[in-house]
Amino acid sequence: MRNYPKIRWFMIIMCFIAMAINYIDRVNLSVATPHIKQDLGLDDVSMGFIMGAFFWTYALMQIPAGRLLDKFGERLGLTLAVAWWSVFTVLTACGRGLVSMMGLRMLLGIGEAGGHPGCAKVVYSWFPKKDRATASGIFNAGPRAGSALALPLVAWIISTWNWEMSFIVTGFLGIVWAIAWYIIYRTPELKEGLNAVERDNLIADRGPAKAKSSGKKEWLFLFRYRTMWGMMLSFFCLNIALSFFLTWFPSYLMASQGFSLKQLGTLGMIPPLVGIPASMLGGYLSDWLFRKGFSLTFARKSCLVLGLLLSSVISLATYTDSIPLIITLLSISYASIAFSAAVVWSLPADVAPGSEYVGTIGGIQNFAGNLAGIISSSFTGIMLSMNNGSYEVPLVATGIICLIGALSYIFIVGKIEPLGLGASDADENASQRPSHGATKHAN
Repeated sequence: MRNYPKIRWFMIIMCFIAMAINYIDRVNLSVATPHIKQDLGLDDVSMGFIMGAFFWTYALMQIPAGRLLDKFGERLGLTLAVAWWSVFTVLTACGRGLVSMMGLRMLLGIGEAGGHPGCAKVVYSWFPKKDRATASGIFNAGPRAGSALALPLVAWIISTWNWEMSFIVTGFLGIVWAIAWYIIYRTPELKEGLNAVERDNLIADRGPAKAKSSGKKEWLFLFRYRTMWGMMLSFFCLNIALSFFLTWFPSYLMASQGFSLKQLGTLGMIPPLVGIPASMLGGYLSDWLFRKGFSLTFARKSCLVLGLLLSSVISLATYTDSIPLIITLLSISYASIAFSAAVVWSLPADVAPGSEYVGTIGGIQNFAGNLAGIISSSFTGIMLSMNNGSYEVPLVATGIICLIGALSYIFIVGKIEPLGLGASDADENASQRPSHGATKHAN
């Protein structure tokens, strides 16, 4: 049995903290929305555009961020990304209208684009294949922790001071993290004090290096693969549901269900809190299936499909007035999203032809996924305006889209294995046929 550096778990915990800060900085606007609307005189449609503005640059910068992370590495890349988004979180306190708030949120999105692809690079660098989903589950629990923590933290800051102070305080958290990351982090090849055998085992587990193409756009070959398109579509569907929790969820509880700020900071924490263990469980279960001899394809796909199917229960929340039942349904949906997302973020390392494509694939996947944020936040705002504040249409549509995502993982995403460089269309079609059932992994 091979041994691997134990410090790899410290590296992924650092990623967990970074992603928790990432989502605190992202969700604080949602908690502050009622106060911003009142203070700046904005309506639901305007707030929908402000919430969606973040996703425009966040989505568009995914591929450039992934390419830059592959070129310069996760140490410098994550330092710059976290520092950038933290500065513009602080500056959001200066927003005084629709245009300025949209502009600041767009600038925030540029920096946050590097978060998930950067953590995917850390997983590839520090974790063998058998532990990648578990590691992804840990850093992917960070957004759930951040979402949960943002509710009471931001609510408390607003009630104690004002909504502007909530952005200043949360922004400084990321600045501290960025400094610590740059001082501490190194890849296994450069990290001093590692056991040489453990380091060599880790590097060898990545597999043989693939030859690089010489063209500047060599990464475009990734779009020839059905698996890549399936990953994009499925993550888009998953993020439709996630985007609701990141944007309109606090307003839904306060405006539609009559929650106070105090209730938002207590009962409102339950869905994101249950997402933390669900994320870790999703990653662990996928790796456990792989270690038990099931194919990597089955180990990954089974968890992805199960999570998306269960997340569709979000639709049922609109057909009951029972607060306990609503919180239960939303908790199941959020936990299922987190369960799947843990495995989603192991896929870039699983299918990348080499280390120079991990961040790029993560960026491509997240680009498609966050187009959902643009559509979901704006669509919800428009539907609320058209239907007297009713959330029925957005919630039902979200559940249906989750089912489409599950079907995409079953029928479009093919075998989970490295995408081959220079493969012909015929080779691609042969190698990318979906693998169904519990096919045993051959070693």
